[in-house]
Amino acid sequence: MSTVQLSDVIDVVVFQDLPGVNTPERTAFYNSGVIAASPLLNQIANQAGKTAELPFWNDLDATDEPNISTDDPTDIASPGKIDQGEQIGRKAFLNNGWSTSNLATEIAMGERAMDRIRSRVDAYWTRQWQRRLLAAAQGVLADNVANDSSDMVINVAGATNADVTTTSVFTRSNFTSAAFTSGDHFDNYQAIAVHSVVYKRMVDNDDITFIKDSVGNLTVPTYLGRIVICDDGMPFTPAAGTGATDAAPKFTSILFGAGAFGQGDGTPAKPVAISSDEEQGEGAGIETLWTRKTWLLHPFGFQSTGTPASISQTLAELRLAAAWDRVVNRKSIPLAFLVTNG
Repeated sequence: MSTVQLSDVIDVVVFQDLPGVNTPERTAFYNSGVIAASPLLNQIANQAGKTAELPFWNDLDATDEPNISTDDPTDIASPGKIDQGEQIGRKAFLNNGWSTSNLATEIAMGERAMDRIRSRVDAYWTRQWQRRLLAAAQGVLADNVANDSSDMVINVAGATNADVTTTSVFTRSNFTSAAFTSGDHFDNYQAIAVHSVVYKRMVDNDDITFIKDSVGNLTVPTYLGRIVICDDGMPFTPAAGTGATDAAPKFTSILFGAGAFGQGDGTPAKPVAISSDEEQGEGAGIETLWTRKTWLLHPFGFQSTGTPASISQTLAELRLAAAWDRVVNRKSIPLAFLVTNG
């Protein structure tokens, strides 16, 4: 068990205080609003069982030609109908805990270790939520490449450093090619998530326009009218070396439309718990804060088909092509992928 011990306390002779250092990961993805949360999904997440049935209405059949009206009362028209499809999602039952030594807390100067832990729990879970969403998106990408002829993907990345050209990096043309994998639904995308290396190229190309946020400040970056989410948690493969024949870096950017992912929050039986083991530390005591989450985070239009080793899928399992299967038409999926060298 990992605990904060005396060795974890900064030497007060050298340091007169103990400032907290937050993890420098960004959570713009989490705060972007491209995820659809609803009371219905919360209700489904709170239902019993490890999986969830997520029904949806199919669209009216546009290939069904309308009737030609007549004045003959014996001409009887037959109405069409609308039917439902169904997705199967898998819930994530997650927990984590953090321990502190009472004696270490007494000796340390500055903020109590447990107070610091408590102040960072929400940020920790935000990052875990983000990691799971990105892992699921990678799994959707892997499934699309393996089973659907890569019809959601534009991959222009060169294999080696020598293959990197002005057309193998992020460009407006490559972006529109990715959007047009949706055909005439190309304009449904409202956000694009990119690695900071790709975002720098956007900035260098003077392609970023800032719009006003909710308080009137020009702080929201956009690209061709789409909100840009810059996050170094985006999938990428670093270069294997600097030589011409070494594998080149590859960056995956993701285009999101409204409702690309659905989010439902369940309620664990005991969401937060504090345990105290008074006999540990030779009687000084160890205090542990436990937090638990039940999440339903699911990409629209896909079935969860993988069989996890445990009750819920790990990040590695979410990234597998075998974890997902598309159940709706490609045009109805508000996701597209662009793979470039930067």
